[in-house]
Amino acid sequence: MAKLPRSSRLASPVDTGAYGEYRINQRPDDPRPLYRFTGHVEEGSGPGRYHIYAGWFCPWSQRVTIARALAGLQDVVSVSYVDNARDGRGWAFRERYGPDPVNGFTLLRQAYEATEPGFDGHVSVPTLWDRITGRVVSNDFKGIGIDLATRFRHLATPVIETYPRERREEIERLDAWLGPAVNHGVRHAALPGEDGEPARKALHEAFTALDERVGKGRYLVGDAVTEADIRLYVTLVRYGAGITKYPNLWAYARDLYAIPAFRDTTDFSTFTPVGAELPDWAEG
Repeated sequence: MAKLPRSSRLASPVDTGAYGEYRINQRPDDPRPLYRFTGHVEEGSGPGRYHIYAGWFCPWSQRVTIARALAGLQDVVSVSYVDNARDGRGWAFRERYGPDPVNGFTLLRQAYEATEPGFDGHVSVPTLWDRITGRVVSNDFKGIGIDLATRFRHLATPVIETYPRERREEIERLDAWLGPAVNHGVRHAALPGEDGEPARKALHEAFTALDERVGKGRYLVGDAVTEADIRLYVTLVRYGAGITKYPNLWAYARDLYAIPAFRDTTDFSTFTPVGAELPDWAEG
């Protein structure tokens, strides 16, 4: 049988019976960070050097793909998507979104192993890949988003400047609150009974405060979309019908959804539970 070209390779179907469930192998005595690669885009890099491995289902990936669109980088930094499901092998490339167009990998893990032989850490999306060095640059979603917003001005004019120098301190100060309470808190709030009660209380308090805040101004920081809005949106859009209980926040979220960079990177089918109520994001 003829050998398939690299671009045609796809992983076999998810099989937890054979490969088990995916687990993050992080020991308490291991000082290495969960997101092990924290490099940055090299200043002055040319178009086509960098590629993003993303996941439609993943809020951290969506933060990066929104930033890419708002920075006007569709023709500068390429993107492809892993399959929505995984087994013990981690994220993979399957028929739904097609093969890996850069390396022909069947598993995203292969990119990590090409960078660090014997890699034993967390294989995550988004992952920023450097075509020139043939290595993972970063799987630090926060750093990737900031790099896309700030390091390609020599190649593309941004639709909007999402990480303006004069607003960065305020954006990060807000993130220090919203990250734990909302972006990470929403997962803990979903725990049943008393286990999730503290997170639910903190989440409600955060949403109430945000409802008041966006009732006074259209965006979280200043008078235009910033990284702060991107970071909040990806959680709001995954919160379901519960967001409609906060009228100003719901209107704010729909305003963001009306922006192509937000709407076109949102696929509700990849993160909405089957049978869950989905509010009308296109309304008014």
